[in-house]
Amino acid sequence: MPFGLCNAPATFERLMETVLRGLASEACLVYLDDIIIVGRTFQEHLNNIRKVFQRLQKANLKLSPKKCRFFRKEVSYLGHIISADGVNTDPEKTKAVVDWPRPETVHDLRSFLGLCTYNA
Repeated sequence: MPFGLCNAPATFERLMETVLRGLASEACLVYLDDIIIVGRTFQEHLNNIRKVFQRLQKANLKLSPKKCRFFRKEVSYLGHIISADGVNTDPEKTKAVVDWPRPETVHDLRSFLGLCTYNA
């Protein structure tokens, strides 16, 4: 499906949610064509990978091997860093707010607040 169509991303997201329905959020997270498969132990992780692969195969969906990364301890995903320690904001996303110069005028303050609202 070409992503140039106005509703293509929503349609693809719905497809992915349907294909992976029933797998607990503890097993995988999906957003469009990004799938993060997790597990508390190595064996659980392997089992979750197998389940996701089986679902994708049953739906006749293909993966691009060069875009796949396996057995990562930490990943950047949608502006967050996900690891065994939990979910944290990606420092690259907060850098603009931290490095913003101190507002001196009302216009400067409004610009800064706009930036903060955009990043919220």
